[in-house]
Amino acid sequence: MLLNSILAPAVLAYVTAAAPTYPEPAPTTTVAPVLPASTGLSLSQQLFLADTAADRFALLPRDEQFKFAFHDPALMDKGGMGGDLIIANRKTFPALVGTGSGMAVGFLKGCGFNTPHVHSRATELQIIVPENGVFNTPGDITSGRRVIKNTINQFEMQPFYQGSVHSQFNPTCDPAVFVASFNSEDFGASQVTDELFAMSPNVVIAAFGEWFRRRQANP
Repeated sequence: MLLNSILAPAVLAYVTAAAPTYPEPAPTTTVAPVLPASTGLSLSQQLFLADTAADRFALLPRDEQFKFAFHDPALMDKGGMGGDLIIANRKTFPALVGTGSGMAVGFLKGCGFNTPHVHSRATELQIIVPENGVFNTPGDITSGRRVIKNTINQFEMQPFYQGSVHSQFNPTCDPAVFVASFNSEDFGASQVTDELFAMSPNVVIAAFGEWFRRRQANP
């Protein structure tokens, strides 16, 4: 449900430090050694090679480099028919280098479906913002795997464990938004169907043939 009566004021974020009561020694490095452009290294790569955290911050001289806009029009309308997934990782948001964290925001249209996928390098904590959605962590019941299916309402959260197959579906006709945090700067995503059908037809037929055989043996 959308709370139309709530005004969302802008929030100004600052990083401050208390002034010491004693004089500090002069810093040994005031500007990070910027690598020559001829090296062809990306900003993320330069941040990885910086000697200290102070050197990394010097490679990000503008305050706005520490802010990421998930609602940037330039990032929207790039997804499929079901909506958009905007990702902040160390490539799209270099300020994340060294944090061990990432984030994504999903904008699901009415009846939008985020297809089954896996994050092989991170656990996902996902919270629904407006409206609601059905969140699935599917599995093969006949193999004894746990299948978890929940309806997640506004401001409720569910974890999707590292390596687990999961998907999200918006059963309403209204847009839904979810926010997902990850314990990795490079959490990645593998689409289950894309990876399966990238294999040779014989492999796919053999896999589904085994599934049908097991279903017939365990109706």
